[in-house]
Amino acid sequence: MAKLKDRLTEKNFSSKAPNWCPGCGDFGIWTALKKSLVRLGKRPDELAIVFGIGCSGNMVNFIRAYGFHGLHGRPLPVAEGIRLANHRLPVIVIGGDGDGLGEGIGHFIHTIRDNPNITYIIHDNQVYGLTKGQPSPTAPRGFTSPTAPTGVKEEPLNPIALALAAGATFVSRGFAGDVAGLVELMVAGINHPGFAIVDVLQPCVTYNHHNTYFWYYQRVYDLTNGQHDPSDFAAAWRRSQEPFEEKIPLGIFFRTERPTLESQQPALRQQTLVASSPTSPPAISQLVKHYQ
Repeated sequence: MAKLKDRLTEKNFSSKAPNWCPGCGDFGIWTALKKSLVRLGKRPDELAIVFGIGCSGNMVNFIRAYGFHGLHGRPLPVAEGIRLANHRLPVIVIGGDGDGLGEGIGHFIHTIRDNPNITYIIHDNQVYGLTKGQPSPTAPRGFTSPTAPTGVKEEPLNPIALALAAGATFVSRGFAGDVAGLVELMVAGINHPGFAIVDVLQPCVTYNHHNTYFWYYQRVYDLTNGQHDPSDFAAAWRRSQEPFEEKIPLGIFFRTERPTLESQQPALRQQTLVASSPTSPPAISQLVKHYQ
């Protein structure tokens, strides 16, 4: 195993060729994740990845690691359970904007509150791509698709501002068309001691003909070029409010530290739960007597 770590390549994490639509932004995220894991020296058997439902969730079939394909909107509580069972195992969550910011919005907020040491990579393409292009919560007003011909009437949800307001300890945004930049964000997020959010702008070439690669290339810019200080919450908030249709900052908006969920559990201070689980659980009568 030690020898494998010395010669890790992206091929070690590839199970088979993806079948996403040609040009899909998922390819960039898939590539960046594999490059990140190689950079970090993580073997496929040294991490767990939890997937939501959607095109992003299909990545469970295309990457080699311990994987769990959860229910729609439910990957975060599954990931927390894995992390509590074995808090020495790096845990990554892959989900879409509809999955995590629609069905799973409650879990998103409360996972931020818990602050487990988990990295959450959001595929943000403004649509439900697997189910024929319904607008997701991040779709802008007026956005049209085959299932919304008269346009979206609601205001779009801002994942960066929402994460900041909820108290997230690591908030970042990447772009599937900038794999090198995305690798840097993923590595930083995985290394962060707490809940790390990487919101990835990901073109959907089939159902979103507005937010194309060219559209993004005209608007994205690197936060570090403007000397942004990720420890400055007020500056992060101002950046999160920049008009999305005009300019889009990429990079780490905000980073801080506070106690993680795992570090506050007395039962985890000596060893992992999987290592300490009793071989013979106490009889139910003993438990009832204990709590009477």
